[in-house]
Amino acid sequence: MTDLPEIRSLRDGAVRAIRADDLDIKTLLTQETARRWNERTLSLRSPLDMAVPECPGRPQKPDLIPPRQMPKRALTTDKGRIALLHAIAHIELNAVDLALDIVARFATEPVPNSFFDGWMKVAFEEAKHFRMVRDRLRELGAEYGDLPAHDGLWQAAHDTRNDLTARLAVVPLILEARGLDVTPALQAKMREAGDLESAAVLDVIYEDEKGHVAVGAKWFRFLCARQKKDPAAAFQALVRANFRGPLKAPFNDIARAEAGLTPSFYRSMTASVNT
Repeated sequence: MTDLPEIRSLRDGAVRAIRADDLDIKTLLTQETARRWNERTLSLRSPLDMAVPECPGRPQKPDLIPPRQMPKRALTTDKGRIALLHAIAHIELNAVDLALDIVARFATEPVPNSFFDGWMKVAFEEAKHFRMVRDRLRELGAEYGDLPAHDGLWQAAHDTRNDLTARLAVVPLILEARGLDVTPALQAKMREAGDLESAAVLDVIYEDEKGHVAVGAKWFRFLCARQKKDPAAAFQALVRANFRGPLKAPFNDIARAEAGLTPSFYRSMTASVNT
């Protein structure tokens, strides 16, 4: 096993994982920190914790380009499926850091320890997803970093770094929920193309992501109740203030509702969000 640095607390382990530019170290640190926290062998914070970085550690590759410059992908070819899996690997890598950042950045928030239980489970599973997709890329003769990736995902963390309720509205309830909308069609297309191995990876991701959205919805509703705010109205106000562009239909209403994200949150926001 790769030697890991000392983990002084939950926040410290999360910060060290965010900062790691070696992706094996990042995913191992994430999962080891989650294990120790679940075993209650770590405190939440320590005076010796490293500072939360503004940006996560990354390897030199892939090159990051604006989302609009990303090429379209046809899943009927090997190259197209590799490109899709590469994009998914990049999303999952960012999801690892986003989950860790919620833990590290908001470790002083007055929330129960079960809040951190939920987000470390999310981080653990996102690290699992990244490794699964990277392993599948390798089976197809590719590697994460071979293709460009878009640079917009971390912006959501930066824009909501000072407001936990806004962070929950944007990251799990918009970005993660979007995965519930688009993944079933990708699963079907992979199967139609005969790539059952990649489809099986997407199956695992899809089932886990339902739980991730549920964690976000649970704690968003918790904070709204504490602030005596209607959660759907609060969600809409926070999205208008913190998210660029409209919410995209079609929506997977059933999977979203199972996760606690009902249509009253997002249905009225499909035409325009910002004026």
